[in-house]
Amino acid sequence: MKAYTLNAFAKTSQGGNPAGVVFDADTLTESQMHEIARIIGFSETAFVMKSSVADFKVRFFTPTDEVDLCGHATIATFYALAKLGFVLPGQYMQETKAGLMKVVVADDLSILMDQQAPSFFDVLEPADIAASLNLNVDELMAGMPIQIVSTGIRDIMVPVKSLKILHEMKPDFDRVADISRQRNVVGFHVFTLETLNEGMAHCRNLAPLYGIPEESATGTSNGALASYLFQQGLVNALQAKKLIMEQGYSMEMPSEIVVSLTTNGNTILQVKVGGKALNLTEREIELSCSK
Repeated sequence: MKAYTLNAFAKTSQGGNPAGVVFDADTLTESQMHEIARIIGFSETAFVMKSSVADFKVRFFTPTDEVDLCGHATIATFYALAKLGFVLPGQYMQETKAGLMKVVVADDLSILMDQQAPSFFDVLEPADIAASLNLNVDELMAGMPIQIVSTGIRDIMVPVKSLKILHEMKPDFDRVADISRQRNVVGFHVFTLETLNEGMAHCRNLAPLYGIPEESATGTSNGALASYLFQQGLVNALQAKKLIMEQGYSMEMPSEIVVSLTTNGNTILQVKVGGKALNLTEREIELSCSK
């Protein structure tokens, strides 16, 4: 089986978030897709199929589970489609388990994808969250809620006071996984706004419940973060048109995710997440199962 690997949201050739992409996946069984995702071993692998309602149907598998949507694997998929000449710059529709999503391929092969309008859920008590990250409560950002937010995948938004706290924290991944399971979320999206006046937030994403202790770039989580920042009044409508999320620095995999919100008054009408990909590589996969 032929697969491709590449780094999505890469800021440098060493950065970004690795993803696998498999084309012509219509004949693969779920068992085979699970096996391919485990063999590739990245946080997500995308499987591209025919669709009766969109240009492509895409399913996303972690090494342990299927997830409804994956931002960085979407960026990887459409970059690979464009780089290999299967699509031209333009607008496309992908069918996912999270719904139909628009994807734009720019002339420079950067990719911009639509996400769901945000949904805001429970606000959580800080003590358990701080303890799971081996932080003191006073290292969290005062006056900012710890909240579950989704633009396709539910994550817990966790604000901390500084870049130093963000990069030096040592999460207890078992406790993070337990809380994620209890709250029915994919994981924690921990961030600081120390450089927000420069249009940037800095983030770390933890998803040990899905076999991903830490992820170097996450599109969907950062769409949720931008929505959270707007809802909390930390960015205005003009600033929200272009927010840059930096991630992966604690893993020495620098990544940059661009988020754009379209708003009307206090309402978020549209969430777009984008970035570039690098290091497209072909790989042969040998399957052991036939069903």
